[in-house]
Amino acid sequence: MIYTESAQLIDKGEGERLWAEYSRTKNPDLKEKIIVTYVPLVKFVAGRLHIHLGSHVEYDDLVGYGVFGLLDAVDKFDNDKGVKFETYASLRVRGAIIDNIRRMDWVPRSLRQKSKQLEQTFQELEAMLGREPSEDEISWKLGVPVEEVRDIIKNSSVLSLISLDDYLETSHEEPNMRDETQTARPETSYEKKEVARILKDAIDNLKENEKKVINLYYYEELTLKEISYILGVSESRVSQIHTKAVMKLGTKLGTHRYVLFS
Repeated sequence: MIYTESAQLIDKGEGERLWAEYSRTKNPDLKEKIIVTYVPLVKFVAGRLHIHLGSHVEYDDLVGYGVFGLLDAVDKFDNDKGVKFETYASLRVRGAIIDNIRRMDWVPRSLRQKSKQLEQTFQELEAMLGREPSEDEISWKLGVPVEEVRDIIKNSSVLSLISLDDYLETSHEEPNMRDETQTARPETSYEKKEVARILKDAIDNLKENEKKVINLYYYEELTLKEISYILGVSESRVSQIHTKAVMKLGTKLGTHRYVLFS
């Protein structure tokens, strides 16, 4: 995992030492030290989500939700299973933050409807034209000004963020981190592998700037600010590129898209 300006580098050796001793003694003082040691991880995860939620949710609130995820991770982590606590905790922290975002249900129904309409229009025009439609063509099809199309793309970014990030995180989980009470059906496992293949091909066929944003954000784990610096464009432009890229990926997945956006 890459730590950026939003988090201090965690001393992994110190973390492992604390866990080894805490697993043996269950000393509450050591538990507190573990929590303090991994608070930067919470801030890192919260910061990555906040770049798309900044105008809707306070960063400190996201950190607060993430701390609950960290506490849950400390309580449930089994140091004998061969999984790094950092990996386990990052998923717990992120899950706690997103669960709280969903409970808030702050996304207006009108935005959900417009986002769905935009995606459907994009798919119809792409099928009709045999290429990616321009913003002007989408504007014409929807019968709204191109500025409104851009606003919808920008405001829909968080919906696409959570959808794609959910799938990519899940598809990279360690086997021991999955809920042991759930056994995936063989057909479900096969389908997810097929979706992963289609998704990889779809990412490879994105425009160069879209591919860079997807790779830098999801795989290199850079922030929006860092990506904007690398690409030489504004942060809002990076957000727009991200939303368009995810919309294209959903189109390419076709009948399998519900696995990605469920």
